[in-house]
Parts: sequence; structure tokens; C-alpha cells
Amino acid sequence: MAELLPRVSVVIPTLNEAGTIGKCLDHLAGQGADEVIVADAGSPDGSAELARRAGARVVASPRGRGVQQNRGAAAASGEVLLFLHADCRLEAGAIGVLRRFVARCPKVPGGCFRMRVDGPERAFRAIDAAAHLRAGMLGVPYGDQGLFIPRWAFDRVGGFPELPLMEDVYVMLRLRKLGRIALLPRRIDVSARRWRSHGIAGQSLRNWALTIGAAAGVTTETLARFYPMVR
Repeated sequence: MAELLPRVSVVIPTLNEAGTIGKCLDHLAGQGADEVIVADAGSPDGSAELARRAGARVVASPRGRGVQQNRGAAAASGEVLLFLHADCRLEAGAIGVLRRFVARCPKVPGGCFRMRVDGPERAFRAIDAAAHLRAGMLGVPYGDQGLFIPRWAFDRVGGFPELPLMEDVYVMLRLRKLGRIALLPRRIDVSARRWRSHGIAGQSLRNWALTIGAAAGVTTETLARFYPMVR
């Protein structure tokens, strides 16, 4: 008897991603997702139209990754929701691995892929290792690691908190109360643009400080005042 595999819906939030969304969707076309939904926050650069041309379903949303991802999830029909950023690329076969994992482990409340920053610098390999530690041992991956959440778990925690920042960390803190967060053995390549823009050390320290603050119960309003550039 053939194994019954769950449907996977990919949700991608966009805001002025005309330079990345086309390549992202072209790359996804070979992954075999059951549907791809782009939740666009009124991008004036034509991101939504480029997504439609590439075959994605586009839904309109207010600005903010949390609300955008919730809008995309509300429009999705899959048993598994996979949230990707427009500047990330999954290794070949990653969605197939995800399907088989969820079929074998239906009670796991969520997880991510193994991050690799797209750059040759040695400092990026240290960032990769830290991301594996944070996701695999602490159960707190970031959104650019490709978060997957079964629909039952997504509904149980009420979706993403619609906050000014760190919605990815807060949803994972809620999900890990339901069970262990999984780190799948496939890679997701992450654009280095944030580190190149803000500096490798500065961006990394900011990410960790935000995570520690969120885990310690610091309000997002307070964190946003200290880190106004994070959207």
C-alpha cells in the first residue's frame, strides 16, 4: 500500500522583492510543492505581478511578516505549511524529504532546514553552525531557515503573532511547548544581503540579542525601539 503523503503549501511573504521573487519561484517549480502562495504587502515594485506570472497565487495583506504569513496560511489548503523568505533557496528534494518526515512523524509540531549563508566568508560558516545549534538544540530557528508547521499545530498556537518583529521566534517558542522542533537533513541557502548591509558581526549579535530578549519575555515594543531597522 502506497504511503499517504501530506500536501505541502508554500507561503512566501513579500515586500518589494522584485529582484528575488522570480528566481525564488522558478527554483521552487522543481520542488513539487502542491501550491505556492505569495502574500504581498502592496509592493510598489511589481513583486505581486511577477509572482502571478511565475504561477503563484497572490493574496493581498497588510504589511508585516506575521500578518502576511497568516493571510497566506488562511488561503492555503495543505496539511503542512512551509514558510519561505523570497531570498532563500531550498536544496533539491527538500520538499520531498519534508513530506516523508511529516508522514512518519505526524505529532512533531514544526521544524526547519539546515541553513547555509550564501557567501564564501569563513564567518558565514560560523553563523551556519550557530544556526544549527539554535534550531537543533534550542528549538528556535529563524524564519530564513524555512519554517514548516503542520496545520494542526499552526491552528493550535493561533498562527504567527502579528508583531512588529520576531514573529518567527515567538511562534517557535509556542510550538516547542507542543513537542520537539525538527531540523531536517536538507539545506536552505540564505542570501547574505542582511549581513553585507549591516555587517556580519553586528547583524549576528543583533539576531542573538533579539532572540534572548524574546525568550526572556521582553516585549516586542521594547525590542523594536532598540532595533528599529528590523522589519
